[in-house]
Amino acid sequence: MSQSRTQRARSRSALPGAWAEQRALRLLRQRGWRLLASRWRCRWGELDLVVAKPGRLLVVEVKGRRRSGADGWGVAALGAGKRRRLARALSCWLAENPRQAQLPLEVVCALVPLPPASGAVRWLRLEDLPLVQGEG
Repeated sequence: MSQSRTQRARSRSALPGAWAEQRALRLLRQRGWRLLASRWRCRWGELDLVVAKPGRLLVVEVKGRRRSGADGWGVAALGAGKRRRLARALSCWLAENPRQAQLPLEVVCALVPLPPASGAVRWLRLEDLPLVQGEG
């Protein structure tokens, strides 16, 4: 069965995001993190990467950009609405994974330059992300 034009456009647009997520994941694995979930979805949102080390849980929102612009490599995409969706998705994931819910949690954003841009991945903590309990 062939893909529609819309499906092909969506798959092409997903390629840079997948590349950025793989780059971030490679760096995390080099630092000893183990992948628990990738592109995990629920009705309220998506978690790009969920990784763990003994006694620690890390959720990574990945933003890949070809060049720095007004959105600062993707920082502007982390507005209140995106943070609410991320918090709801995280609450849902933790409800499905109660053993990991006991671990200390950190949420970060990985700002990944996409080719032809070059440079290091920038990591930003999202400390003020509200965890939404029981919303839906």
